[in-house]
Amino acid sequence: MPQKVKAYVLDSWAIIAYFEDEPAGAKVADLIADAHEHSTPLLMTVVNVGEVWYILARQTSESEADRSVAELNELGIEIREADWKLARNAAQFKAKHKMSFADGFAAALAVQEKGAVLVTGDKEFQQLENEIRIHWLV
Repeated sequence: MPQKVKAYVLDSWAIIAYFEDEPAGAKVADLIADAHEHSTPLLMTVVNVGEVWYILARQTSESEADRSVAELNELGIEIREADWKLARNAAQFKAKHKMSFADGFAAALAVQEKGAVLVTGDKEFQQLENEIRIHWLV
């Protein structure tokens, strides 16, 4: 029997797919709806939200990026601050694996929230499949 999902940790890859109406974005929308239906928390780190913001600001504008980040709150996604414990755990992932520091924060939050599942399509996380639970969007 699969372990119940305590929370979903959304990586910036998943949110960008959602905002840009990519095929994986529909899966993100379904996952968000399912999470609400089952009262499963949706989480992101402030670092990953910052990553979403700068990607959207580069592609569109800062005001559009601000609107998109505000929409995360409307979607019920809780933004977690980065304290030293989370930053150190993210740094451990970065030190041990070839990955971005921001991705390390998403992985660290998934570990910190025991029973959480990381939601992504970013292949960079394949190297962590034995360390964290991952819901692949592609």
